Amino acid sequence: MEKIEKINNDFKALFQEGRNLLREGCGEIINRYREEAFRRFETIGGIPYKTEDYLYSNLLPVFDRDYKVVLKNIKQGVDLGEIFQCNVPDLNTNLVLTINGWFFDGNGKLELPEGVVVCSLAEASRKYKELFETHYNQYAKPGENDSLISLNTAFAQDGIFVYVPDRVIMDKPLQVVNLMRANADLMSFQRNLVIIGKEAKATVLVCDHTLSDDSFLSNNTTEVVVGENAAFEYYHVQNQHIEASQINSVFVSQKRNSRYDANVISLYGGFIRNNLFAALTEEGCECNLYGMYLSDKKQHVDNFTSIDHMAPRCTSNEHFKGVLDDAAVANFAGRITVRPDAQQTEAYQANNNLLLTDTAQVNTKPQLVIDADDVKCSHGATVGQIDEEAMFYLRSRGIGAAEARMMMMFGFAHEIVRRVKLEPLREKIDELVEKRLRGELTKCHNCVMHCKK
Repeated sequence: MEKIEKINNDFKALFQEGRNLLREGCGEIINRYREEAFRRFETIGGIPYKTEDYLYSNLLPVFDRDYKVVLKNIKQGVDLGEIFQCNVPDLNTNLVLTINGWFFDGNGKLELPEGVVVCSLAEASRKYKELFETHYNQYAKPGENDSLISLNTAFAQDGIFVYVPDRVIMDKPLQVVNLMRANADLMSFQRNLVIIGKEAKATVLVCDHTLSDDSFLSNNTTEVVVGENAAFEYYHVQNQHIEASQINSVFVSQKRNSRYDANVISLYGGFIRNNLFAALTEEGCECNLYGMYLSDKKQHVDNFTSIDHMAPRCTSNEHFKGVLDDAAVANFAGRITVRPDAQQTEAYQANNNLLLTDTAQVNTKPQLVIDADDVKCSHGATVGQIDEEAMFYLRSRGIGAAEARMMMMFGFAHEIVRRVKLEPLREKIDELVEKRLRGELTKCHNCVMHCKK
């Protein structure tokens, strides 16, 4: 407990000493929530320690490092576009980079439909005040679910802002690459806001990577509102080195007859925590939430999901699968809530895990909270090893043991990957998954930095 208290006190001192720097460069709308958020962080108890939602994830080793926190944007003296290579053949996207939680100054001109805005969050807070004020911090209420959300609200200064006006279709996906790069251990706070207007359509692909060997901790929060009759696809590929830790929280608010499709692929990283919240606030919404995680060594992947059915005649589908090797640990906690007025809800949830060793560990906790009587809901979880009968079948057809094992693992994971609708991305993820399962992908793929960790 002494270490937890020290970490919390360090954050208090940092917040008090850095108030002026935190406010510089941000619009008043971002800054107005800081004090309340930090008070809430302290009231909740600071860094979560042995709390219900973090029961199987010890955050002490994650936060107990001498991280530097950059409170002012430092311009990069190199062309990150040349250093970083995210090679997905035939994937035509609008590409923007963030560096250590800040919108990269060297981002080029984007090919966007008329009226679409993609820019720095700090810039949007000053330039689009009315729109920004309507949505910022309205879905990720400070500290309502997690003290780490409050910590992000207190410290975040920049990130990505996306606005797609009513009835605009973005045929070209937006690719957001979050890069961590430093010459010391670093902690970052990034805040993103995505607004999809009525009858609009958009796809966002987020990729997380590291460009140096240092230890990193990123605490990112993303708010998304999907307008009436709109459709939004969200893909997140996590591929950092073993000393990188990330806490990603995504809050989605869906309006009438909207559709939200999300797929989170965790390929590599030391500690990964994904908090995924979807609120189906009006009638006729559809939410499809998928995830796949591959872990080995002592990696730790934790997925916490909450789908809140607040209105009638909505549908949700949720499926997470994991393959664990060595002494890896994975946690899954999925909560589906059906409110009293959410009649004729259909909600399905599943979590399946494949353990390749006796030392790998999975904690899974599917939950249903149903307060309506006219619903169709189900949930389930499995934890097991490779099917020996299926292995025998493959071996009897002349397939070697190692190849048969790999084929079964790949087939297990592909059930989630096939949900990716962008064909070039799906094929690339399949390639990365196969390399990962063969043990060939132990560092960030296609990166010229060749990190040692």
